[in-house]
Amino acid sequence: MVVTEILFLTPLFILLATNLIIRISAESYLFDSVEEVPYNKVGLVLGTSHRVINGGPNPYFHNRMQAAAHLYHNNKISYLIVSGDNRTQYYNEPLQMKQALVSLGVPADVIYSDHAGLRTLDSVIRAKKVFGQDSITVISQRFHNQRAVYIALRQQMEVSAFNAHDVPRNKTDKTRIREWLAKANVFWDLITSREPDQLGDRIVIGE
Repeated sequence: MVVTEILFLTPLFILLATNLIIRISAESYLFDSVEEVPYNKVGLVLGTSHRVINGGPNPYFHNRMQAAAHLYHNNKISYLIVSGDNRTQYYNEPLQMKQALVSLGVPADVIYSDHAGLRTLDSVIRAKKVFGQDSITVISQRFHNQRAVYIALRQQMEVSAFNAHDVPRNKTDKTRIREWLAKANVFWDLITSREPDQLGDRIVIGE
């Protein structure tokens, strides 16, 4: 009986502890107000699909694009990296993100596409190792920014994050559960020194 309880409670404890560590560690780097966000040369917009499964618009996507454009128009960033999944010719998150940002008045020539941002870990590390940024402003929803900020801090990067508007909780239960597991998985990635699936040639921003 005791062994069964230990086997049940240990994963639960790890899940709770890892999430708490990341949330506490990231909190002072997160900003809800554009006026309070420190200037950074580059903003990193974390990717997601612009459509949900039923074909409707994805509010996570559109809120992130609005947040990124808001930062740019308020002179809080000069350039943007749009980082997401582009594993097939039929699914291209960075292209969708760039198109959305241009429609919001962000010049196309200040937007750099990272087509190998398959995971948040990949997006953050590639911002440093491929795009040469030791300091970034991450743009996503708060729960996602917490994880990205923690990864950036462990990569010895200077980081801040602007929280895009969230989505009502009654519509996001699956996303929230996945995020709890993703936060726990960050520690496994760090223990195993996991690197992005792809790195590649250096891309210089601003030339």
